[in-house]
Parts: sequence; C-alpha cells; structure tokens
Amino acid sequence: MILAMTSIVAGQRTYEVQDFSEDYYGKVFLENPSEVFSKGWVAIYQKKTNKQLIKVDSEELIGDTDEGKIKVNIKELPYGEQSVIIYEDFNFDSIKDFAVMDGQNSCYHGPSFQIYLGGKVKGKFTLNQGFTRLAQEYCGMFQVDAKEKKLSTMTKSGCCWHQYSEFIVVNNKPKAIKIVEDEAMNFPFITSSTEIWDGKKMVKTSARTIDFAESESKILLSFKTKNGENEIVLFNYDNQLNYIFVNKNGNIDFAYPRDSELENPTFTLDSKENPTTLSFINKGVTYKIYETEKIGVQVNVKGKLSDFSGELTTQKGSLRKLIEENLANMTIKE
Repeated sequence: MILAMTSIVAGQRTYEVQDFSEDYYGKVFLENPSEVFSKGWVAIYQKKTNKQLIKVDSEELIGDTDEGKIKVNIKELPYGEQSVIIYEDFNFDSIKDFAVMDGQNSCYHGPSFQIYLGGKVKGKFTLNQGFTRLAQEYCGMFQVDAKEKKLSTMTKSGCCWHQYSEFIVVNNKPKAIKIVEDEAMNFPFITSSTEIWDGKKMVKTSARTIDFAESESKILLSFKTKNGENEIVLFNYDNQLNYIFVNKNGNIDFAYPRDSELENPTFTLDSKENPTTLSFINKGVTYKIYETEKIGVQVNVKGKLSDFSGELTTQKGSLRKLIEENLANMTIKE
C-alpha cells in the first residue's frame, strides 16, 4: 500500500495511492513535501470510471515520505504514525469506509480525519458527523474493535487528566457506553469517575485512591478496623504527614489535610519519648489516632464520641515512626 509519485511542479508533488482496494485509489497533493506538515489535499477515486468520490483540503498534511512513497492504512494509536488515508469498516456493516486526514486538529496538534461511510451502492460515501467528531475531538484516530463491535477513543490534558471512552454504533452513529476519567491534580491522590450505560441512561460512579509505590509515599502506620471493612493509613508524602480513611471498596472516604478547609492544617503528636496519640481537628471535629495496648481512631463530634477500634493483627508500622520523619505539618508536645 504505497503512494507512487505522479507529478512534480515547482517542488509540489501529487502522489497516487494504489493497492489498498480493488475498487478505489487515491491521490495526495503536497505543496511542500519536504516539510513535516504541508498544505494540500487528499482525494479518493473510483478505479473503473476515474470519478472523484471524495476530496478533502488541508492546511497541514503529514509530508513525511519514505523514499518518495507514503504508506496508507497505518494506525498506530494513540500517538504513533497515522496515514492520510485509512480504509476500514468503522460502523460494522461489512462495508469498508474512509478516514481521510484533514489536518492536525486533534489533541496536542495530532492528526484529525473526516469520516466517510460507505453505502450499499458501490462508490457512494457519505460524510458522517458523529464518526468525524471521534476523529477530531480526541487524540488522533479512534480504535476499532471488529470482534466486539466497539470503538474507543482517548484524550488528555497535560499529565494529570485522561479520558478513555467506548462507543457502540446505533443507526450509523457512535453511542457512548463507557467513559472513564482519571484526574491527578491533587497528586498523590487519583480521582477516577466512570460512566456506564445501563440501558436507559449513563450511570456515574467516582472513586479516590492512591498508588503508594507510584507516588513514592511512605506508609508510617496502617491498620484495619475490627469489622474489616475500613483501613486507616498514615503516610509521608513530600515531607507532609497524611491521614486517610479507606472503605471496604478501597476508596478514600476522607483525607487529611487534603480535605481540610484550614490554611495551614497540622497534626499534633503527644510525646517524642513515648507517643501514644496523634490528633488533628477538621471542621470542628477532633480525630485522635491512639496506639497503647489497643489501636484505633476516636472521633469527637461536639462531645459525642465514636470509636473505630483497630485489629492489632493488621497493624503495620507505629506512631513512633512519625518521629523519624521530617514532617513539616506535625508538632510534638513537650
């Protein structure tokens, strides 16, 4: 599947695309083929009649050639090489369709495409706005899973926000059935939301987690509550002490100081020689992590005490480990 050069005018070149179809061929015109991106156009023709079926103009076509030839049907996703012409069945009707590059309009100046769906009448291709949107508003061309009859896209913003979506095809239109977003603006915490089609509507769930290995956070004390449904973790991240309350599903229900409204939230350790309690206050509620012959967390809400007793056999680390760290947001009583 290569492009053979058919004409050269003052540095301009027109390449003819052959061998990707028995019925169609293409042409690609580049004003400046020596440049990485070149103004030009892409056109699809019917072999039998030489009739032009599709033509797409572009301000920025990929001008990279391999010894004067440009390959087609290359689709290395999401960031790899993507051809100016992709000939594939996108809507799972057993009729191949065309993705024709129209520039670099997808995320981070990535390749974008116009999608033309083939019809039952041979040689009839119709621009489809729904499929084209998938090849414009995400990162490059979309992925096609012919076996599962699903399409998938990916897009991102910087290092800390990614979105992954899955679509099915309904009445020649992509329909989202799953959208997953991962956000790490408050690193080391990762917030994930998932929307899934339940047959009537998209149902959204959210979770907040932390990958201790990935974030290089150091766990200083952890234990599970006696009912086994929750876990309390104290850890050091960037010389800051953090407390999290993790539910049975592994999601973080509460994090301090992350969830604090105070300007300079702090912890207080009761003793340097023999630490037995660590306390902090959040929104008028006092939390006290205790480690004596027992372990747990005591929560005081306006004088009403609740105790989350821990299971000693699950304990890892100790309050004493906090003294060994250079924790900027912890004070120690004299």
